[in-house]
Amino acid sequence: MASNFVKNNKNSGRVSSTMERTGQWVFSQEIPTDIIVEVGEANFSLHKFMLVEKSGYIRRMIMETDEPDLSRINVSDIPGGPEIFEKAARFCYSVNFEITVHNAAALRCAAEYLEMSEQYYEGNLIGRTEDFLSHVVSMGLPSVVAVLKSCENLLPMAEQLQIVKRCVDVTTSKVHNEANFPSRSPANWWTEELTVLDINSFKRIICSLKARGTKTHLISSALITYADKALRDLVRDHSGTGITMLSDASNSEVRNFLESITSLLPPEKSALPVNFLCCLLRSAIYLNATTSCKSELEKRIFNNLENATVDDLLILSFTYDGEKIFDLESVRRIIGGFVEIEKSVSVFNVTNLEETCSAAMERVAKTIDAFLGEIGMYAELSISKFNGIANLVPRIARKIDDDLYRAVDIYLKAHPNLDEIEREKVCSVMDPLKLSHNARLHASQNKRLPVQIVLHALYYDQLKLRSGTVEDRSIKNDAVSTRIQLEADVSLMKENETLRSELMKMKMYISDIQKGPGPSSASKTGQKKPKFFSSVSKTFGKLNPFRHGSKDTLNIDDGSDEAPKPRRRRFSIS
Repeated sequence: MASNFVKNNKNSGRVSSTMERTGQWVFSQEIPTDIIVEVGEANFSLHKFMLVEKSGYIRRMIMETDEPDLSRINVSDIPGGPEIFEKAARFCYSVNFEITVHNAAALRCAAEYLEMSEQYYEGNLIGRTEDFLSHVVSMGLPSVVAVLKSCENLLPMAEQLQIVKRCVDVTTSKVHNEANFPSRSPANWWTEELTVLDINSFKRIICSLKARGTKTHLISSALITYADKALRDLVRDHSGTGITMLSDASNSEVRNFLESITSLLPPEKSALPVNFLCCLLRSAIYLNATTSCKSELEKRIFNNLENATVDDLLILSFTYDGEKIFDLESVRRIIGGFVEIEKSVSVFNVTNLEETCSAAMERVAKTIDAFLGEIGMYAELSISKFNGIANLVPRIARKIDDDLYRAVDIYLKAHPNLDEIEREKVCSVMDPLKLSHNARLHASQNKRLPVQIVLHALYYDQLKLRSGTVEDRSIKNDAVSTRIQLEADVSLMKENETLRSELMKMKMYISDIQKGPGPSSASKTGQKKPKFFSSVSKTFGKLNPFRHGSKDTLNIDDGSDEAPKPRRRRFSIS
């Protein structure tokens, strides 16, 4: 409402200013005015004989009217509105005014509307404006673009008079020459000039450039510059404060713009950077663009996924404020599409009884694993979505699973309430036997991992020790000490479970005594009492840290000069 009020005030002020200027040169005539011309909200008091001399339209209206003395006519639908009519009226009164690149097209359309041709007056307004437009060819690119921009509010007459076509042809020619032989720096300065146009004019120029054979990377540069400026203002507030709110009308306008830009994208695989395509797809999802538009963008992304970064995929995954996960289905389709392409071109084959994959697939696998590590810290990410993305990548694409293990560890750390079965589901996406030695060492001390995964890692180290494949003495010692420590931890866990069970039995026993049992039950309970406390005593005995002697080596002098080895401390990879 406020913006409309300001706009109306501006329009009213402009009309008043126009009428005031007109009055100054009309009332300077000694002859009183005899006709009022209505143009929207503006009323112009003029002289019939001055108008009919050069305007065939006004002459016909006055001569063909049934009124004996016509004193008012309405030309509110004249192209350009009151401001342009004022200049046409000035021309009728032979008052000088300037024709510029901003008003030439509107004056040409208004002259056509008023029928101000050579038929009524030599050197009339149509001829004057045509002369100016014919000289636009010799002007620079900004001047031609300004004329084309002014035509956007003059349709369809500007199209019928071939003004738009002439401007598009001249603009395309100048852009094509400038793109191939830059006359100033930076070399792509012309792309910024095109951003002032609406999408329809811009589309016509791009199509014309393609027809001329302009290089793909130059067309891509123009598309990126144009789309970035339009989407920055209407969709994303890059100041970091959030999203610019869009009305339904603006939403529809930007959606149509986005779909038009998508239709103009060059077909070449690497014509556009993946980051730009991801930004377009994110906007398409936010604006609820057509399925065909989103599918086309997804296809272009997975065709070039090997050049994508983690940040590119994160653009698609989070809301504009980065607070929560926005969309993962597009990411799943993109990864799946890339894998299908790799399979369709027979990337996977059997060589020397070993499956191999392309270098591109390996790069994508590392990117996906890093991506999982970024989204794994969000609590709303379910196990099925985490595993679904991880399992899209073929296992042979990962030579080692260290990056995937890191992502799994981050997910388990961010979801501490998972039970044993759920943690095993999360860990099922990786192969413990494909971890590096350092990763296995970390896994063996990671309390978040299920015991089964830890045992797999230790079992693999034990096999390597037995086969003699581990040559480094320090690595052997680390593996042995880690295995011993883990076995002790597992044994302690089992004993703790047993003790917990025995304590529960004792609690139930004491509860039964407090209820006041009868003599018979008391005698029966009394017979079991020595056995129960004996069991508890044995259980506590197993947990006695001094059962095999004191572990306090600080106060024991056994005559040995060898210092005790410190216990290895757990480190965190996350």
